[in-house]
Amino acid sequence: MTKFRLTNRSMQEQTKKDIYYSKVMLFGEYSIILGSMGLTIPYSHFNGELRFINSDSYTNLNFARNSNLQLKELFDYIVSLKEQKVLLADIDTERLTNDLKKGLYFESSIPEGYGLGSSGALVATLYNSYANNKIEARADISDKELFELKKAFAQIESFYHGTSSGIDPLICYLKHPIVLENAHHISSVGIPRQDILNEDAIFLLDAETTGKTAPLVKQFMDKVSDPGFKKLIDTQLIPTTNRCISTMLSGQLNDMFQSLKELSHFQLNYFKEMIPEPIQAFWEEGFNTELYTLKLCGSGGGGFFLGFTRNYSAAKAYFATKGKEIIPVYQEV
Repeated sequence: MTKFRLTNRSMQEQTKKDIYYSKVMLFGEYSIILGSMGLTIPYSHFNGELRFINSDSYTNLNFARNSNLQLKELFDYIVSLKEQKVLLADIDTERLTNDLKKGLYFESSIPEGYGLGSSGALVATLYNSYANNKIEARADISDKELFELKKAFAQIESFYHGTSSGIDPLICYLKHPIVLENAHHISSVGIPRQDILNEDAIFLLDAETTGKTAPLVKQFMDKVSDPGFKKLIDTQLIPTTNRCISTMLSGQLNDMFQSLKELSHFQLNYFKEMIPEPIQAFWEEGFNTELYTLKLCGSGGGGFFLGFTRNYSAAKAYFATKGKEIIPVYQEV
């Protein structure tokens, strides 16, 4: 697993260390809302950082100006929380408004609506640059501090999704894999290397459409109000998700892949509206060939979907015959 360095420099001292990575939630999408474990890793392939318009010759001015306008909308939301005296993070709004006037924007390669935490990376870098008395991202961070960060991040990110767990900004801020074990314990983790074969890999498959998180989460919560569906979540989805995480973290990959197949079948059966039809075909083909297994990456609906395989070369070759390129998230080479 790639090691990610923790950073805590101010906006005035900004360097490449202030780049914030995207995230990939390996397990726990949707079920984490109802109490399952969750496992998330940072993904440096896509990233973002705060810049000023015209600060370099490669800036796309239209993108930068639009980002600046969007940041101003987020700023208005933060100010409203501050005026109500409910803002959890002590954001320096005076300095932020001055920088917005100077052309502050979020330069990002993280695609929006793809399940990779574009808003989470923005919230993380905004907190890092403008929070007073901020909790530093460090190796010995306490559970209490993690949950304070999670709550503060959730409040700000809810501007984008209506509701937020705060996990996406947290992983982007810490730049290290984390596991949410229960409602009261979050910890940094490493993924064991024993028993990982050269061809074991996790990859992204592009649906070539975007998805919107807020309506999909609302749809899920509406379905959960049905006792029958809620029972399926409690008795099947949550235990299966937890097994996927615990077996991966303990290095029991054969067991993990077995639980993963159960999770994949569950999602295809009960989350079909979150999986575009072309991806459903690839999903079924994974079951038929036993070459790879697909699952949701984030809320679904579009964007990227997550694949797991024990034969990456063959999986890559298969998708190439279908005109699709897969992007490795984790590969042992």
